[in-house]
Amino acid sequence: MKLISSYAIGLIFGIGISISGMANPAKVLNFFDFAGMWDPSLIFVMGGALATAFIGYRIVFGFSRPLLSDRFNLPARRDLDLPLIGGAAVFGVGWGIGGFCPGGALPALGTGNYEVFIFAAAMVAGILAAKRLQRWSGQRTSAQKHQERT
Repeated sequence: MKLISSYAIGLIFGIGISISGMANPAKVLNFFDFAGMWDPSLIFVMGGALATAFIGYRIVFGFSRPLLSDRFNLPARRDLDLPLIGGAAVFGVGWGIGGFCPGGALPALGTGNYEVFIFAAAMVAGILAAKRLQRWSGQRTSAQKHQERT
């Protein structure tokens, strides 16, 4: 049931990304072009997503446990550390340069546009490089450090 639920959620997300135009990197890049052809539609997409998430979390956390799990799996840490801030910065720069975020790139793979495949390959390469760098430097992620303490 979890697999079917995950597939359905991903499908709805992908359809929403496609309908909103956020799978089109030009639309996203125009949001960052304040001096040129600025397109504010990304603000409305984000606002709709925030409103939906806000309402959804209020409903879900009203239950004693999730429908498809024994417990809620929420992060225990709330502090900001260098890997979190650095990762957010790299994400933002990559989004601004490429016009894709991972959530928008995956549905856009269905367009068959070669630029999307280049972005997805670079994204996977970046993920693998970051994991290798963490292992090489001996750095543990915040989640790993937390698990060691508990």
